[in-house]
Amino acid sequence: MPLSNEQKKQYKSIGHHLNPVLIVAENGLTEGVLAELERALNDHELIKIKFALTERDDRRALIDELCRQSHSELVQVIGKMALVYRRAAKQNRQLSNIVRHQV
Repeated sequence: MPLSNEQKKQYKSIGHHLNPVLIVAENGLTEGVLAELERALNDHELIKIKFALTERDDRRALIDELCRQSHSELVQVIGKMALVYRRAAKQNRQLSNIVRHQV
């Protein structure tokens, strides 16, 4: 189910203070990157990802592919940073950025 505008607004506020947990470089979505992405989404639900690519179109295509492969939803893109969300099957209250940063 897509995120509502209100949810996106709340998640952007939370995401503003997060550091990137994953950096995607020129090699793209390698097996290691996808494994780390899966782990990060399961643990944190809302994560910030840095894309170390210079071309905007290449970055956007990679972001879209990342969201498709991980079944996550894009919340926001600012420059080389993307904020993505996927609800965890079993929420970890100590690790989830959604739970830990709710107002």
